[in-house]
Amino acid sequence: MEENRGTIRQRHPKATPEADASLELLGIKSDLDRNSFSNLSMLGMAFAIVNTWCAIGTTVNASLPSGGPSSAVWGIVIAGVFNMCSGVSLAEFLSAYPTAGGQYHWAAVASWKSTRRAVSYITGWINLAAWVCLAGANCLLVSGIIMSYGELMYPGFQQRPWQRFLLYIAVDGIALSYNLLANRFLSHLNKYNMFFTLAGFVISLVTILACAAPNFQSAKFVFGGFINESGWRDGWAWQLGLLQGQVPAFSVTAYDSTIHMIEEMPNPTRQGPRLIIYAIAMAVITGFGYIAAVLAVIGDVPSAISSSQPLLEIYYQATRSKAGSICLMLFPLLSFVLCAIDDMATSARIAYALARDGGMPFNSYFEHVSPTVGAPVAGLLWCFAWDIVLGLVFLGSTSAFNAIISAAVVCFTITYAIPPGINMLRGRCMLPENRSFKLSNTVGYICNAASVAWTLLTTVLFVWPPTRPVDAVNMNYCVVAFGVIIVIAGSNWILSARKSYHPPTLELVHSHHTALVDVNQLVDKAATSEVEQYSQEKTK
Repeated sequence: MEENRGTIRQRHPKATPEADASLELLGIKSDLDRNSFSNLSMLGMAFAIVNTWCAIGTTVNASLPSGGPSSAVWGIVIAGVFNMCSGVSLAEFLSAYPTAGGQYHWAAVASWKSTRRAVSYITGWINLAAWVCLAGANCLLVSGIIMSYGELMYPGFQQRPWQRFLLYIAVDGIALSYNLLANRFLSHLNKYNMFFTLAGFVISLVTILACAAPNFQSAKFVFGGFINESGWRDGWAWQLGLLQGQVPAFSVTAYDSTIHMIEEMPNPTRQGPRLIIYAIAMAVITGFGYIAAVLAVIGDVPSAISSSQPLLEIYYQATRSKAGSICLMLFPLLSFVLCAIDDMATSARIAYALARDGGMPFNSYFEHVSPTVGAPVAGLLWCFAWDIVLGLVFLGSTSAFNAIISAAVVCFTITYAIPPGINMLRGRCMLPENRSFKLSNTVGYICNAASVAWTLLTTVLFVWPPTRPVDAVNMNYCVVAFGVIIVIAGSNWILSARKSYHPPTLELVHSHHTALVDVNQLVDKAATSEVEQYSQEKTK
C-alpha cells in the first residue's frame, strides 16, 4: 500500500512499534517522516560524509611537514581506534534514546540536576556549529579542486580568493537547492553516493598503482618515513601531524549523521548503533589502504607539500597524464558535493531538534517541517546563510577560515565525549538496562575513558600553533573561532533560550520498568526511590 504525503512517497507499514515509542518515553513528538531512510541509504549517508579516503588525499600536504608518511598512515589507525571507542559509547545512548537531538539530548539525560539545561544546551549548539562548518569545508574543498584544474592545465594560472568564493557559493547553492527541491530523493542519493565513493576508491587505487609500477616508494618510507619541518620537537611534531594535519582527525569524524537523521528510520534502536560502527570500520579500512597507496606512488614530496591540491599533484606524478589525473579527481569532487548536501540536511535536523526544545531563536520557524519539502526549511536556510558568512571569512583570510574548520573538528570530538563522559562519572547507571545495544561494564568504562582522553588530546593539539617560531601569521586561531561559537550560543541563551529551553523528559529505569519525569524536576539517580516505587506501582 502506498500513500502520497506532500511530495514524499511512502510505503507502509515499515516502522517497528518501538520506533516512535522511544520518542514518546522522552516526551517528544516528531514531525519527520519515519520511513524516509532505509538501512542501506543511512549507511551510505554515514560512510559518504565520513568519506575518509577522499578527505585523506586532499589534505595530505598538511600532515607531511609534521610527522611525514608515518603520521598520516598510522594516524588513521589511531584515530580509528579512538573514534570507534567514541562511536560505540554513543551507540549505547542511541539504542536507548533515538532522537535527532542526539548528543545534547543525551547530555540532559546523563547530567546532574543542577547542570542539565546548561550542559545540554551548549552541547547542542556546539554540535550544530560543527555541522555548519563541515558543510562549508566541503564547499571549499570542491572549489579548491576546480581551481587546481586550472593550475594543472595552465602553469601560469594564479588562484584568486574571489574566484574560489564564487565557486564556494555555487556549491552551497547546489546543496540548498537539492534539499529544498529534491529532499524526497535524498535516501536514493545516499545509496548512490556510497557505491560511487566505493567505486572511486577501487578505480583510483588500481589506476595509480598500475601507472606508477614499478617506481614505488619503499615500505620503510610509507610506513616509517618521518619529516619534521614544523620547528617543534620530533615527538610533538608527529602528534601535530596526526591531528592538525587533519588527515586522520578530520577524515574519521562526523559519523554522528546517523544519529541526527535517526527519527527518519523505521527501526532506529537496533539499526542505528550498527550503522555507526559499520561507517567507522569502513572509513578506517578504506582510508588506511588508500593513504598507503598514495604515499607509495608519490614521486616528489616537496612538490606535493607545496601544491594547492596535493592529491591532483600526486595523481599526475603517478600517471603522467593531465587528463587522467583530472578524471580521477572527479571522484572526490563529486563526492564532496554530495557530502555538502548531506551536511546541510544533518544541520537542519539538529536545528529542528533544538528549536523543538526551545533552544533556537524564533523557535516556531525552525521546528516547522514543511509538508511540501519534507524537511525543516528554516534549518536549511540557517545552514546556507552561515556558510556564506564563512565564505566571506575565507575571502578575507584563509588562516581564519582554516581556524574555523579546525574548531569544527574540536566541536565534534567534544560532543562525542560529553554524554559518555558524564555517564562514566555517574557509574554508567544513566541508561536503561533493557537497551538493544549494551557494552559490558568493563568494556564500557574503557571505551568511555578512551573517548574522553581522545577529546582532551585533540582539543589541546588543535589549538596549538603548527610551526615555530610563532607569529601573527602562523598563529593558530582555532581557540578564537571556538570562542565565537560560544559567544553566539551564549547570546541566544541570554536573549531567549534561558526562558524557553527545556530538555526532553527522561526515562528512569528500575528492573526494566519506566517512569516519566521532567528533566528540570528530576533529582539525582541516587535519590529516585519514590519515582521508582511509583513506576513499579504503575506496572502492577
